[in-house]
Amino acid sequence: MIRLAIQAKGRLNEESLDLLKESGLVVEPSKKKLLTKCGDFPLEILFLRDDDIPQAVSMGVADIGIVGLNEVEERSFIVDKVHNLAFGKCRLSLAIPKSEIYNGIGYFQGKRIATSYPVLLERYFKKEGITAEIHQIAGSVEIAPSVGLADAIFDIVSSGGTLITNGLKEVVSVMDSQAVLIATPNMESDKRDILKQLMMRFEAVERSKGMKYLLMNLPLDRLDDATEMLPGMRSPTILPLAQKGWCSVHVVVEEKQLWDRIEGLKSIGAEGILVLSLEKMMP
Repeated sequence: MIRLAIQAKGRLNEESLDLLKESGLVVEPSKKKLLTKCGDFPLEILFLRDDDIPQAVSMGVADIGIVGLNEVEERSFIVDKVHNLAFGKCRLSLAIPKSEIYNGIGYFQGKRIATSYPVLLERYFKKEGITAEIHQIAGSVEIAPSVGLADAIFDIVSSGGTLITNGLKEVVSVMDSQAVLIATPNMESDKRDILKQLMMRFEAVERSKGMKYLLMNLPLDRLDDATEMLPGMRSPTILPLAQKGWCSVHVVVEEKQLWDRIEGLKSIGAEGILVLSLEKMMP
């Protein structure tokens, strides 16, 4: 049995549970329970505050955890960073009132900065040679300038909508972050085996994101043209058809290239083009 710590509530909670579901892992409804089990896999789910997850994993209270990289770097507990996950992307940025004129990093010299990430901010200011008053605030950092608690803020930014709503503008992006899978150092070998199984499922889900499966009928004499425009994982799969002079081509393509590829294929005589969604893709 392996124990996974995830955020108790919030965006990373929802996206972590979605990843487990897409990986074929059925999590028992938790309601207000701190700990729940996965019905068909040797996995327990521990629900914690996101800023408690690095410590829980470092101490071995949880074997692995899904948490933002920003929390891992801020808390500085010793954990193994196993894998970058393809969700929860954001950045840690400095923001100031939109009425202020920003003329470079020197703007922050002697200023009061409100943040939930004092360690990361102090590290950044030290590198830049800035001396400022850093005030740690647990929540609602974005309102600090409007109520007179601070001159600026250092906080998570995703779309930037919250900054605009509170009359702020982003001026410096200090760190990019995303959800990461972390693990207890020196994990037992049997738990590492379970982690490998879990990672195989996670990576299969990730590989399928943004990919489509194309099937089409194609004249044999245009096969070389098609293979040039349709590189697959290695090469397209070619199957003969009962009708002489024709074949069936199967290939995986990136969704962002889909319509360009379809137009190109039709121009060389492809017919009966089918586009299918991918749920999992193994190497």
